[in-house]
Amino acid sequence: MYEGQRVAVVVPALNESGHIAGVLRRIPDYVDSIIVVDDGSTDDTAEQAAAVGDGRVEVIRHPLRRGVGGATLSGMRRALELQADLIVKVDGDGQMDPTRIASLLDPLVHQHYDYAKGNRFLDSAALRQMPLHRLFGNFVLTFLTKLASGYWHIFDPQNGYVATTAKALRALDLDALAQGFFFENDMLINLNVLDLHVKDVAIPAHYGGERSSVRVRRILITFPFHLMCGFWTRIWRKYVLRDFSPIAVFWIVGSALLAWGVVFGGLTWLRSIFSGRAATTGTVMLSVLPFLLGFELVLQAIILEIRETPR
Repeated sequence: MYEGQRVAVVVPALNESGHIAGVLRRIPDYVDSIIVVDDGSTDDTAEQAAAVGDGRVEVIRHPLRRGVGGATLSGMRRALELQADLIVKVDGDGQMDPTRIASLLDPLVHQHYDYAKGNRFLDSAALRQMPLHRLFGNFVLTFLTKLASGYWHIFDPQNGYVATTAKALRALDLDALAQGFFFENDMLINLNVLDLHVKDVAIPAHYGGERSSVRVRRILITFPFHLMCGFWTRIWRKYVLRDFSPIAVFWIVGSALLAWGVVFGGLTWLRSIFSGRAATTGTVMLSVLPFLLGFELVLQAIILEIRETPR
């Protein structure tokens, strides 16, 4: 136990036979249960995990790959069945230091946060170890996730080193969470709908000989669409269904006016170029005024959301 609370660690793993044993051996003694989820590995990841000989280790096997989100959710559901009070996710690739689990648990136990996550950007020395392509991808996705999730004080949303209370986990609709690499971002979006409190914790990552299955190009192509869908779902659920707020009006009307200004203005500009005739003042104003008004409404919505961020 940790501070009188039962702790379960979930370790999703895909073809991590070379790293999984080292990860499990470094998990502290105060952890009560270790749930390894072998997500359709084609190597002996499950056998290596079982061979560690730790009585706390339980191995769950997925015959077909579900993605890191699906594997994590399987482990979290099992942790709830084991009556864990605090659940931590540690990847099986060795990039996360299990000896730092207490750093994630302390905000939950002593500061009454509902969810804590690692932040590699708070450690300048460790930040220099991060590959440049990951650094760039994280900066882009961080801003988009801030916008989509409503947690404007959170950075490094792709960090999978997270801890949550069982109470917060039970409040979420686990079946609705993303199954793949979008899991951590989707988790933040759904936590914000419930006004749950999230804490960033400085935890550096270690990049060694492991190979990441994350492809930055694929992430940058697919994530904006998922984040946009998650954003509008959050606005609808939080500011319309749960408690109608002017924020919803600002976002909906502002986005519509902003889109009109950009599209109509762009078409007008192209027409002027190809026809060789300047647009009339009235035509220009039909683009400029909606654009400026929409921009002001969206900016006001962002400011209100920043003020209302659960802290």
